[in-house]
Amino acid sequence: MAKIYISVGSNIEPETNIRQGVQQLQALFEELEISSIYLSEAIGFDGGDFYNFVIGAETAASIADVSSALREVEIANGRLPNAVKFSSRTLDLDLLLYDDVICQEPVRLPRSEIAFNAFVLWPLAEIAPDVIHPELNESMLSLWNKYDKSAQVLRPITFNWDD
Repeated sequence: MAKIYISVGSNIEPETNIRQGVQQLQALFEELEISSIYLSEAIGFDGGDFYNFVIGAETAASIADVSSALREVEIANGRLPNAVKFSSRTLDLDLLLYDDVICQEPVRLPRSEIAFNAFVLWPLAEIAPDVIHPELNESMLSLWNKYDKSAQVLRPITFNWDD
């Protein structure tokens, strides 16, 4: 079984889309480890604030199969297949890590956003503090401790998982 980490984001009806997305991910991966949820400003475009968090899970599926499944969950939750890269999202799921695999295809792993976006690094460091970044050879907690916290505004929020 491979240990995977997935970043989750939404800024269109985030409460609804996050609940539905997590239910679908639970059906795929069974046990999920879920970080706190953080509120962050849209980066790279003008849009509403995002709810962001990270999920950890285990899977026997290949990287390609996991990526495909994540895409299907996004589309099932209203994401347009041809959506512009920097735009509002009903649900955005990105595979961040698949064990310590480094690859370019079928997706780039580890995902480069880990080291650059607080909304990825903080929740990842929360649930996987001792996981070593396969390219930077530092723990997620170490990367977060070094991160310039003034670079992006991010704050934990209380999320009601019940409808």
